[in-house]
Amino acid sequence: MTRRTLSLLSAAAAGYLVGTTPSARLIAQLKTGGSIDLRSAGSGNPGALNALRLLGRRAGGVVVVADVGKGIAACVLGRRLAGDGGAHLSGVAAVSGHCYPLWTGFRGGKGVATSFGQCLYTFPVFAPVDAAVAVAVGRRPGVRRPALASVAASSTAWLLASVLWWRRGGPNLWGPRPTAALPLANAATVAIIASRAARRSQRERPDEFGPRQ
Repeated sequence: MTRRTLSLLSAAAAGYLVGTTPSARLIAQLKTGGSIDLRSAGSGNPGALNALRLLGRRAGGVVVVADVGKGIAACVLGRRLAGDGGAHLSGVAAVSGHCYPLWTGFRGGKGVATSFGQCLYTFPVFAPVDAAVAVAVGRRPGVRRPALASVAASSTAWLLASVLWWRRGGPNLWGPRPTAALPLANAATVAIIASRAARRSQRERPDEFGPRQ
């Protein structure tokens, strides 16, 4: 095994471990003393929207910040371990760890906030647009499933923009220089989020990706 391969594997492992940090569950335990388990209450999703509904706006906001922070922290760590490629790989691994944490039987959150943390670090020039698209679509009147539509639209825009940035060599602020790794990593993250949404949509209980109750 080459040194480069070992560095990339280390970045992936580190990113996954960061992603598995149960931020929503920890915050719920701190606020309620363990009386509310986000995995069994409300939508059953250990994420910001469920925390917002069950714990209040402040707790929900803290969960968002923590989940975004996981994505950023993973990319920073991955870049230190394996350069720009490590940043992309670790970001994808963090989303995977958030959505499919080994320690809870692979039952995790949706990965949207963590993926935004990945975007903030690896594609920062697009991050404001990504957020704007998500908010605009989510608040558009007449959208039947606003959360799902918001994620789908912002993910599509994120992926297409990353291809354009790679092909044209656009500026990227503090992020890695755009290469083929940028759209490949973004496509992997989008696939992970989509797989998690598909799994949750098969359950009888509605969640944030389904109709609002």
